[in-house]
Amino acid sequence: MVFQLDKEYLRQRPSKIWARLVAYLLFEGRPLTTRGQFINPILQHFHRGLLLLPQLRTVEKPVFIIGTGRSGTTILGKLLSAHPDVGFLNEPKILWNAAFEEEDLIGSYSRRPVKVRMTAQDVTHTARHKIHSLQGAYLRFAGARRLVDKYPELVFRCDCVRALYPDARFIFISRGGQATTSSIKAWSERLGEQRDGERHDWWGADDRKWHAIVDQLVAETPQFKDHVDHLRHTSDHQLRAAVEWLLSMQEGLELQRTLSSDQFLHVRYEALCETPDQVLGNILRFADLSADPRCFQYARSILSPAQPYPKPEWPHWFAPLFEETQAQLDRLQSPAECST
Repeated sequence: MVFQLDKEYLRQRPSKIWARLVAYLLFEGRPLTTRGQFINPILQHFHRGLLLLPQLRTVEKPVFIIGTGRSGTTILGKLLSAHPDVGFLNEPKILWNAAFEEEDLIGSYSRRPVKVRMTAQDVTHTARHKIHSLQGAYLRFAGARRLVDKYPELVFRCDCVRALYPDARFIFISRGGQATTSSIKAWSERLGEQRDGERHDWWGADDRKWHAIVDQLVAETPQFKDHVDHLRHTSDHQLRAAVEWLLSMQEGLELQRTLSSDQFLHVRYEALCETPDQVLGNILRFADLSADPRCFQYARSILSPAQPYPKPEWPHWFAPLFEETQAQLDRLQSPAECST
């Protein structure tokens, strides 16, 4: 699958190939764990050139897909990208790094000290100009009216995003913890590699992302106060993934409590797979997008009920935290599942 395009996508919406090519080739960059990183300096020069131009298109009511990686964020982005009005950016971290030099958790574009959580105080006039200009340029080049930006880690940066875009809408997608953590573990073991004396995997360059999570989030979480040192030194991919999942889910649940229903929508991945017409219909209404028949047909063709994963063996102190967070998600029916 190239550019997040599959055969069914090409059959249902061939007119959207251009928008995906433009996104992939000119605006998304190549992260640390992929090939073709030679293109990043070229793209950065290209983006600096765009910033010299007047803003090419105004970004209105952008939609941000947030949560945890490996929880259905990409598939949801693909579904929305099939809509005729949408331009979809799949983790355009090179753009975000152009505006915020301390945001790069992985180390793909910057090795400056990193911030996991960002707020309105991080937003300068220059940062606002860069994000609006670059995302607006993408919409212009792609011939799209509405922007969908999938960047899961923005779950910790919603205050920053709202300062950039007061009319932003957030779709928080959650997936069961057992499935998500198993998927992250498999991804990191499959794609992790040694390169130029560094370990590159899910946790960034030599655990850059993991150390930032521990130092900036775990250390500030009361439930983890007696286990910070243990977590800082663990190499267990699934335990690390579970900590990231738990923190992200708790952040999303808090956002659901504090943001209004026209700003924030919680979607369960399992519900999207089981009843795609109902859930996708509610997502489109939330995003103020028309009910496009080909989006529904594409969803029905590629989604199927999620399969269960075996229960991991967690440390005795962590299991209750994990299970309580899962129980909170299970008790709280996603608004996207409600009939309208």
